[in-house]
Amino acid sequence: MADPKDQEDHETTGDCTEDTNHDPHFEPIVSLPEQDVKTLEEDEEVLFKMRAKLYRFASENDPPEWKERGTGDVKLLKHKEKGTIRLLMRRDRTLKICANHQISPLMELKPNAGSDRAWVWNTLADYADECPKPELLAIRFLNAENAQKFKAKFDECKEEVKKQLEGSGNTDSADKVAEKLEELSVKDKASEGKKEEDKKETEKNEDEKKEVKAEKN
Repeated sequence: MADPKDQEDHETTGDCTEDTNHDPHFEPIVSLPEQDVKTLEEDEEVLFKMRAKLYRFASENDPPEWKERGTGDVKLLKHKEKGTIRLLMRRDRTLKICANHQISPLMELKPNAGSDRAWVWNTLADYADECPKPELLAIRFLNAENAQKFKAKFDECKEEVKKQLEGSGNTDSADKVAEKLEELSVKDKASEGKKEEDKKETEKNEDEKKEVKAEKN
């Protein structure tokens, strides 16, 4: 004869199993229609995509310094109708834009501090913060091979944009962009030079203090 206690335990276990498997379904009080969120990339062709880390030169700081903007996929996008090419980069997870500017045939990627996996360049109008403003940007890749792939595609895009401008006869605009980029480059070099001078002055003052302290002792 079965023990009543064992039978009661079995019934209790069965009830728990039923409770665990029970998955109630509740209809939503308000039904919201699905909406397509546009990123403005729908009308563009992805020419290049690679993970990297982006920096901007904060010349407004005292002293000026490089500030990290974010890590994510940097893309070179070509508009399917207009033929324009832009650089777009979004931060991981948040997808917030950290770089967004048109590619100009006169933009030049320069090595950053002698590194073989980083590049520096100027742009007259970066729209990362919605309002366009000139920026000195730097980008760093995982290795030298990835950095060279980016440069090769970047230069290829520059040539394509140049041909488009020449075909439309809009070379005056390119010349004006060149002048402004040169002015921006000079200003950035001046800021970096000031930062280096301040550093040397600080080191000089520290050395003088050490000498005075040594004489007193």
